[in-house]
Amino acid sequence: MVYSGQNIRNVCIMGHNGNGKTSLVENLLFVTGAIDRQGRTDDGNTVCDSDPEEVKRHISISMSVAPVEYNGTKINLLDCPGFFDFSGEVMQALQVAESAIIVCSAKDGLTPGTERAWKRLAKNKLPRLIYISKLDEENSDFNSVYDALRDRFGKAVAPLIIPIWDEDKRVTGIVDVLHKKAYTSDDSGHSQEIEIPEDKSSVVEETYEALRESVAETSEEFMDKYFSGEDFTYAEMLTGLKAGVKDLSLVPVLCGSAVTGLGNKQLLNAIVNLLPSPVEGPLLTAEKSNGDLEDFIISPEALPTAYVFKTSSDQYGKYSYVKVLSGHLTGDTQMVDANTGQQEKLGRLYSIMGKKVTEIKELGCGDIGAIGKMDKVKTGDTLCDPQKVVKFEPADYPEPNYSMAMKAKTSGQEDKVAAGLGRINEEDLTFTVVNDPETHQMVITGTGDMQLDVLASRLKNQFGVEVELSEPLIPYREKIRKKVEVQGKYKKQSGGHGQYGDVKIRFEPGESEEMEFDEEVFGGAVPRNYFPAVEKGLRESVQHGVLAGYPVVFLKATLYDGSYHPVDSSELAFKTAAQMAYRAGLPDASPVLLEPIGELKVTIPDQYTGDIIGDLNKRRGRVTGMNPNDDGDQVIEADVPMNEMVSYAIDLRSLSQSRGSFTYHFVRYEEAPQAVQEKAVAQAQAQGED
Repeated sequence: MVYSGQNIRNVCIMGHNGNGKTSLVENLLFVTGAIDRQGRTDDGNTVCDSDPEEVKRHISISMSVAPVEYNGTKINLLDCPGFFDFSGEVMQALQVAESAIIVCSAKDGLTPGTERAWKRLAKNKLPRLIYISKLDEENSDFNSVYDALRDRFGKAVAPLIIPIWDEDKRVTGIVDVLHKKAYTSDDSGHSQEIEIPEDKSSVVEETYEALRESVAETSEEFMDKYFSGEDFTYAEMLTGLKAGVKDLSLVPVLCGSAVTGLGNKQLLNAIVNLLPSPVEGPLLTAEKSNGDLEDFIISPEALPTAYVFKTSSDQYGKYSYVKVLSGHLTGDTQMVDANTGQQEKLGRLYSIMGKKVTEIKELGCGDIGAIGKMDKVKTGDTLCDPQKVVKFEPADYPEPNYSMAMKAKTSGQEDKVAAGLGRINEEDLTFTVVNDPETHQMVITGTGDMQLDVLASRLKNQFGVEVELSEPLIPYREKIRKKVEVQGKYKKQSGGHGQYGDVKIRFEPGESEEMEFDEEVFGGAVPRNYFPAVEKGLRESVQHGVLAGYPVVFLKATLYDGSYHPVDSSELAFKTAAQMAYRAGLPDASPVLLEPIGELKVTIPDQYTGDIIGDLNKRRGRVTGMNPNDDGDQVIEADVPMNEMVSYAIDLRSLSQSRGSFTYHFVRYEEAPQAVQEKAVAQAQAQGED
């Protein structure tokens, strides 16, 4: 069935890990008849957590699409991981959602995942609902969580549903404030209407009155009606609430249980009635082929345009997940990839439910689906009709900042590792892989240890290659601190022509990181045609210092004298002589190890400032600035040695209760403390022995 844009809702499901997002989506699939049996995350049989790694770990790793049909509306639920290591999946979902539901646990209070979800939605200016889950579990406390939400996010937070509990504080039902009706659920999960308890009547009236006030603030007409003492009709209440949700002045709070289904029909009603459709969503900005920007209106009547927001692969092939931004798509349609300029003929179209794909004939405007076997199309590409080519900005992924060295356990499988990571990188754009020519390590950088552990498992299970992860080597440098003059003489006699090269070179600290070469030879002691050979020999030599084998920087080398043989001298001989001078002279030039220093920017709530600064001092960091940002967080800037940053992504998570984030970029080299030098030299010697 092809739905009109007005009858589609694309909703991002966000929140902290373990708060019940996947279980909620599973229940919504079940209560709407999309599935006939409700799975459990602990059993590994839910629709959205079907990847082997998700089943094994009982967590969501990738974003899943789960469509449900309710009251003539198609709701594309985008179930996102809660672990911050997989936040790139959240960014992809936010690219195509017009609204979101933040899932909080009635047991866990205000979590970092809730705060982070709110910040991201505020940045994207997306309407949202809050759903408080796990009402049926022991030690659940709706009031405590609601009060914390209200304190943190302000008076825009307002309940549409309130729970009913007995004297033992067990939740037995819910009250729909808008309809002033109460419900409970039976053992089979079916909802039954009950009388509103007497002790809840005053709370219901008070909450309803607060909703009326919120509705009144959405228009002058409603404000006049409110102050005249007239009540709003149900339709007017919905109109006002929807307007408040859209302009972000109202964030309705609902609650329920994914196990019993209590409250979840009311959640579906709120999604349909209060959240915007694709055609009501925020105005998009597109880039035309000439580079100019223009407003892009989602319209079913326009030429077809689709945005590729995710890529996945399985044993049956590759799928490009798309949202139709205008017109409609059918299989075999000829389109242009605006990012590459390539003509692309669409493959078969599919509806997606977790890992299950069902072939369809058409995908309507505003809807989400997948295209099969688009081998050249990548995540972030825009597919357009050739008559109107535009493209959209790709997702703003978090900057990877946790690096580990990766190598195959079995020698000779390095190419297999690289090929596997390349395939995985088509699906996950949040990690990078670099073959460091200096340390001879494959360094993989991602968002955290959990992500890299999952990547290692996927290499083993999908590509049959086991890898080991270890701390990456630090790219130190060496320099000299005093001037020396040294002779390098290479003389070799054999049967015919021999080899002869003789140089005298002055080594001293230079101004440039790259070696400076100069000559002061008088009287032709060394012919000019051998100068390039001397320089080449030195440039090759400085790649390996005399302390620990690291490149030498800030070195000036001056060829000031020497001698030659009219028959036996050659470029090779002078090159070798220069290298001999280098090896003989630098140990006497007071060599020292330099360590890389980077600029660190840590963003944290103010209450963690003292702990973070104390930790930076332990890491030999120098704080250079501290300023609040627009979110009210503190941004601490510091210069920190790279050697001290290896585990920072994990340590910051612990120090800030997962509320902190950071960026780190190399800026310069500085002389390392003696203890650091001794450790680095010992490590280099040990590796040389290996």
